[in-house]
Amino acid sequence: MNGPQIAWLPDRRRLHMNHGPIDLIVEAFGPEGERRHACRQAAARFRTILDELVSELSELRRPVHAAARSFSGSTAQRMERAALRHFPAFVTPMAAVAGAVADEVLAAMVEGRSLEKAYVNDGGDIALFLGCGQAMNAAIAGTGHGFADRITIHAEDAVRGIATSGWRGRSHSLGIADAVTVLAADGACADVAATLIANAVDLPGHPAVGRVPANRIDPDSDLGELLVTENVGPLSPQDIETALDAGLVVAEDFRRRGLIEGAALFLGGESRTCGAGHLVIMPDVRIGQPAFLENLEDIAHA
Repeated sequence: MNGPQIAWLPDRRRLHMNHGPIDLIVEAFGPEGERRHACRQAAARFRTILDELVSELSELRRPVHAAARSFSGSTAQRMERAALRHFPAFVTPMAAVAGAVADEVLAAMVEGRSLEKAYVNDGGDIALFLGCGQAMNAAIAGTGHGFADRITIHAEDAVRGIATSGWRGRSHSLGIADAVTVLAADGACADVAATLIANAVDLPGHPAVGRVPANRIDPDSDLGELLVTENVGPLSPQDIETALDAGLVVAEDFRRRGLIEGAALFLGGESRTCGAGHLVIMPDVRIGQPAFLENLEDIAHA
């Protein structure tokens, strides 16, 4: 594995940081000197984060129990706390890893700095900092025809984390959602909830859904022999409605319990939302790659 790779993107506003499976885009807004200091702080924290996680990886792959475990690394601690909120559901701290890494790097980034706002985007799982009166816009996976939906988060909102999960994503899913995007208090909490809601968007035993044991795809998977979705064939409108409604029940339960602020669920060109007043639908927009947008005008350049 190569060591940490850190470089400015061509716009010189965003910093790209990569180390093994971790791939971050970070950006800070405010006075130039503060922005530069913030990015240096983020880079310094990023250089050590993967090695810390690897040192505790075997335990991080084990499901949570009623009592919190003691982890040495602060990122691992974030992961455990976020996953433990869903006990007794089967979930491991690895369900929170991308969001927790985003949270950890953001915390280092803003410490002692005077910034207007900042974000850390870990492959689509995002941690936010918003100063008084500030807001940010993000593009999320829409109805299957591009990144057509927009989220606007304001400083007065309780949302500081955005995460997306689904069977088409980079992680394995027990369900069939094309995408589930969750808004929560931080990235780690959003990440775990998105995983569990995406798992619930499902049609157990449906012949159009192909599944294989997770450890057949990845021998080290924290899901072991649980069946994960490998492909989804044609589904009827009724199938799609049934699967989305099953996921919505879980999402609404999470929102009532204070685990999330809202969610948007997508399957087969259809969607469901709960607590999603932040969503602004722009169905005519087509973007080829996921983007985090500081201004909606950036859509033209995404």
